Order: sequence, then structure tokens, then C-alpha cells
Amino acid sequence: MIETHGLTKTYRDLVAVNDVSFTVNKGEIVGFLGPNGAGKTTTMKILTGFLPPSSGTAKIAGYDVFEEPMQVKRRIGYLPENPPVYPDLTVREYLQFVGRLKELSGKKLADNIAAVVEKVELGAVLDRLIRNISKGYQQRTGLAQALLGSPEVLILDEPTVGMDPGQIVKVRNIIKSLAGDHTIILSTHILQEVTATCERVIIINNGRVVADDSLEALVSRHGQTGAAATLEQVFLSLTEV
Repeated sequence: MIETHGLTKTYRDLVAVNDVSFTVNKGEIVGFLGPNGAGKTTTMKILTGFLPPSSGTAKIAGYDVFEEPMQVKRRIGYLPENPPVYPDLTVREYLQFVGRLKELSGKKLADNIAAVVEKVELGAVLDRLIRNISKGYQQRTGLAQALLGSPEVLILDEPTVGMDPGQIVKVRNIIKSLAGDHTIILSTHILQEVTATCERVIIINNGRVVADDSLEALVSRHGQTGAAATLEQVFLSLTEV
């Protein structure tokens, strides 16, 4: 469902993404990890068509991101690190707006909004202005818009930023429940989030993929004296300068 081959992005002398290749199969939830500045967000922006690569290719569901952009956009839901919400709209108005952009209308739009509102538990704030709801609810509103239209691929960048512990647990459970129906790539700094939701991990450092394996294999391989490592130990060993 997601394929990248030799993906590279440069800004003059800075190489932000360097020859990145990986695939994500249908129904997988893959954690995408790396320190600040490693190239995670740049890679996600390329996958969504927001940024062009300097070289290499990216495909979503078999469609090239830059040769067939509308086919790709119909198949992805994207939650960037800062959710793209409009503070002067109510949650309902915003979801109606996004739904129309996704070519939903009438009963189909209303049913889609009702389904995502129930899934991410937004009913309590549905008719409040987005500027007047908490950061956690704004983040959930961003997740709801990504789910509208039931896209095949979800690209989630720090989906639980600003949430309290109770909200984080709820959103993790939502993400886990989406496996199988959706293919998900999840970028986060919270390693516990990955262990709670993902079976496979891709780690990127200095623009390059330094690990791509199941969570179980990674922690087993990097353990010492017969004991499995934690994901934190694996992450530090692969990303320390």
C-alpha cells in the first residue's frame, strides 16, 4: 500500500532524506521513529504530495504520488503534527467542509461525520467553536478529518500531541482498532505509543533508514546476555551520534 524507492530530498547542501526505501503492506500499522531532524516529517510530506522529492519515487496503493496526485489523495487521510483546523468554525462545520473537499455530500457526508465523531468521541464538542475546545479535542478533530471518507492509508504525525493520559489511551485504542481496514504509518516521539499500537518499526536517522523490522525482532536482536532490549534502548543504540 505504501512504497518508497530511493527517496531523497535535499535543500541546497542539506540532505533531509537520503535514499529511503521501504514498503508497508495492506492493513499494517508501522511506527516511524527517529530523533528530531532525522527526516520523518519530510518523508511524510513527500508521501502525501505536500513536498516533491529531489529524486526517487513514492507510491500509495500503486499510484505514483506525483504523477497521479488526485488518485493518491483520494486514498489517504493525513494528520500532520499541527492539525489543520480552522478556529472560527465549529467542529461540525469543519468536518462538513473537509468532507465536501473529499467529494462527500448529502446522506453519505452526514453518515461519515456521525461515524468518525463516534469513533473519536467528539460528540460533546460537536457544535462548539474549535478555538474554544482543548488542544486534545483539537487533535481528535484532526484525527476525525483524516478518517473521513474511510481512506485506505492513514499517515499520522504525532497523533496524541497535547492530549492528557486518558485521551492518549483512547486514541491509541482507536488507532489499534483501525488495523486491517486501514494501512497506517505512525510517526511519534513517544516510544510507548509504538509498543502499544505497532508490530513493525522503521527507524530513520540522519535521513537514512537504520532499522526496519518487527518490534519483537528488534528488541530481541539488540538485547544483551540473552535478555531482550527495550525499544528505548534499541532507539538510542541506533540513533546516538
